[in-house]
Amino acid sequence: MPRIPLPRTRGARLTALAAVVVVLAAAAVVWTNSDPAPSAVKTQEATLDMPEVPGSSEVVTIDTTMYVPEQTPAPAVLLAHGFGGDKNSVATEARELADKGFVVLAWSARGFGRSTGKIALNDPDREVADARKLVDHLASRPEVLSENGDPKVAVSGASYGGALSLLLAGTDKRVDAIAPVITYNDLAQGLFPNAAAPAAPSATTPSAGAFAADGVFKRSWAGIFFSAGSGAAQGGSPANDAPEAGDETSESGAAQGAGAADAAADSLPLGGPGGQRPTPGQADPCGRFTADVCQAYTELATTGKASQKTTDLLRRVSPSSVTDKITVPTLLVQGESDTLFGLDQSDATARQIAAAGGKVRTIWYTGGHDGGKPGTKLRAQIADFLKFSLTGQGADPGTGFSYDIQGTLRANGAPSVRTVTAPAYPGATGDAAERRPFALAGPAQPVVRPAGGNPAAISGIPGLNGAVAGSSRLSGLFSVDPPGQAAQFTTQPLDAQTIVAGSSTVRLQVSADPATTAPRGEAVLFAKLYDVNSEGVRTLPANAVAPFRVSGLPADGSPVEVTVTLPGIVRPLEAGHSLRLVVGTTDQAFATPVEPAVFRIALAEGGQLGVPVVPGTSVGAGAPTGQLLGIVGTLLAGIAIAVIAAFRRRRAHDVDESLAKTPLVIEGLHKSYAGGFVAVKDLSFRVEPGQVLGLLGPNGAGKTTTLRMLMGLITPSAGHIRVFGHLIAPGAPVLSRIGSFVEGSGFLPHLSGKENLALYWASTGRPAERAHFAEALEIAGLGDAVNRRVRTYSQGMRQRLAIAQAMLGLPELMVLDEPTNGLDPPQIHQMREVLQRYAATGRTVVVSSHLLAEVEQTCTHVVVMHRGMLVASGEVGELAASSGEATFRVDKPAEAAEALRKVGGVSGVDVEGELVHADLDGLARAEAVAALVRAGVAVDQAGPRRRLEDAFLQLVGEDSKGE
Repeated sequence: MPRIPLPRTRGARLTALAAVVVVLAAAAVVWTNSDPAPSAVKTQEATLDMPEVPGSSEVVTIDTTMYVPEQTPAPAVLLAHGFGGDKNSVATEARELADKGFVVLAWSARGFGRSTGKIALNDPDREVADARKLVDHLASRPEVLSENGDPKVAVSGASYGGALSLLLAGTDKRVDAIAPVITYNDLAQGLFPNAAAPAAPSATTPSAGAFAADGVFKRSWAGIFFSAGSGAAQGGSPANDAPEAGDETSESGAAQGAGAADAAADSLPLGGPGGQRPTPGQADPCGRFTADVCQAYTELATTGKASQKTTDLLRRVSPSSVTDKITVPTLLVQGESDTLFGLDQSDATARQIAAAGGKVRTIWYTGGHDGGKPGTKLRAQIADFLKFSLTGQGADPGTGFSYDIQGTLRANGAPSVRTVTAPAYPGATGDAAERRPFALAGPAQPVVRPAGGNPAAISGIPGLNGAVAGSSRLSGLFSVDPPGQAAQFTTQPLDAQTIVAGSSTVRLQVSADPATTAPRGEAVLFAKLYDVNSEGVRTLPANAVAPFRVSGLPADGSPVEVTVTLPGIVRPLEAGHSLRLVVGTTDQAFATPVEPAVFRIALAEGGQLGVPVVPGTSVGAGAPTGQLLGIVGTLLAGIAIAVIAAFRRRRAHDVDESLAKTPLVIEGLHKSYAGGFVAVKDLSFRVEPGQVLGLLGPNGAGKTTTLRMLMGLITPSAGHIRVFGHLIAPGAPVLSRIGSFVEGSGFLPHLSGKENLALYWASTGRPAERAHFAEALEIAGLGDAVNRRVRTYSQGMRQRLAIAQAMLGLPELMVLDEPTNGLDPPQIHQMREVLQRYAATGRTVVVSSHLLAEVEQTCTHVVVMHRGMLVASGEVGELAASSGEATFRVDKPAEAAEALRKVGGVSGVDVEGELVHADLDGLARAEAVAALVRAGVAVDQAGPRRRLEDAFLQLVGEDSKGE
């Protein structure tokens, strides 16, 4: 086996070590981000026939997909979709559960996807009966774990599907566990809430709602759902993951970040992948709804009021009709960002199931219909709960309570999140919730309801509130209370942080204005609780609004006293913040009476706000493996950088003391690139103090490459460069003694020339007094133009400003690459004077150019390059005189030219006034003078013709072209 050669020098060993460290760091990152193993889950598609109603001969067809894990028999999960979706809407969640060992049956409910039938809103004889038939189907499958024909089955789903899981658990004893998500307890209160009652709620839970009769129609959300059932593409169920504690990126919290409106909009019924489109045919205002549901919606949408028949229908399809029969283990997951089904809905369900003897665990998370569906970590918790409930495997989830607290936005746009856990849900599985009193202040205030209820207050946009709340630019647009329409009451600034966790309550007095008649003797009002910071900026947590109706208002203006239960929220209130209660007469998301009216709003005696607080333990996420590996990788990369930097520092301190006073020495410089291209080859020259050296050559000769190596911008392949004896390497300290202008300048156009120079110098970290601004500007000759904005500068002025920048600090060596590019003749002349004035101070200038005349007139010395190699160097005069041409001053120029043309070997004869120029091609000037005398021409003067152009062309060839 051949022996592997090892690095011989210490520098090579350090470089090799750094390379190994970088490779290890890269391997860690690749391993962290590698894709998981492919899923072994198989799917089975089937359509099942169900009776239209129990005992009916008519059937509906239900479209199903069964997800079968690798090992069976296994416990089963019925997974229901949200309103407006279908079985494909829960494909991700179904596959995740199947990967964890469950048989999962997903289906499209009546009226959705490819299933037939009409939407009856989870009617017990329709959708709930269909679900019972699905349990029958699971019981017949060999893949499903069963005991004596009783399948081990749980039910889960979000929103509409969550309500189905509760309704099925209350009617089918074969259900062993349920995990409803962001769903409702009472659909009538969900769509027609009333937050005011004569007395405070008797429940002692943290988010108990008033659930009073005769509520206010939630017009916007109801319209979204009716549209989703009438043929539009998706419903109000969220499509994006909510942010979670320990999230590493903004991906799972995209809908919360600034600019995330597009992501949140995907969850609205506006179309999208997997949704339905109405098929062409006869238009039907009832869409796919049953006649009873359509009639109920029409009544609500046109009158804003619910008849007893409509109320009875909504109660019949609500989980509250069966929660007193649910005793199976229940995990209630409710969203903190949800203006459709708030925390009060979950609160009621938890109380009712706990009272029936059920084992209830409650989780409030950052999402909801406005904020996103459960993220991957929460979905894993749901799976663990179902696993324990069906098999006894894993840790007992117990009856605890947890809620998420959102903090400030991170740089990636997602909010920081932490979770607080408590041993029990207060008032249901634990002691009563604590309520802290906060005194409100403010006089009785009149409020006006304008005719038509317009303009109306804006509290948010259903489904987009999470995105709006995450944008500082948008959130202010959706907390608008028109002047004169709202009464406001405020607390004193808080002494310490308080975390609100639930529904606050306040006692109010509402009266009609005696000067006007309140229509029907009632007031429809909207209460909101703002968080106001020390600067007066207010935030409406979760865009939550509490609508309430107060009836029986006396015409004489006597007040009616009610307790208003505000929406359930989770909000950290910082010290110095205050709470502001706003009670208004309109809100664009609700049905507002159109008759104009005036009401008077006052605080009841005591004027206190009861704020729920749930103490608990703050829990972080599990060990962030990806983040830890990322930190390790970063540390390894840092070590590699330190090793390389140490190696470079050793090179930077390489000094040849014998060259300490020599501005520039280049020896054996070579630069090649991949593919074999050689830009610079074996270049050597030196520059002495006080010289103005012209680096001359055609385009592509290697001039700029040489200067870039000189400035440490690129590394030579071989050879070295020393400046004042110091070896040049990237970041070498001696580079601070060089002023440079290589490959163009970059100035901020909105700043003046002087401001640009000051900004550049400040970036170097050197003291301002060492900049020598006045001297640099005087040499550059910008005059008063230095105070003008750079966008007004001509090209010549920009070049002079660039030269002034290079001169800052009066560097001992100044390097300029093509400084006259783009300049007209007068500007070139001015640039020449600038460089000569600078050299006159005793400093050294290196200028690259392909303009021969400029190098000849500006420089004292020249280095000629061609195809990356040195072809000549020396003083400009000496190089120009080496061309072999001669000049004669004569009395008869025409006769002299004719005489020279007759001399053998003489060429290039040219007349310029009294001067005659000729290329003697080796002929002695004395012989040429003799020929002129023989022709009768008097010669006053004869000598070499000094022209750099001729010498240059002789050195590099007239056919030289840029490479």
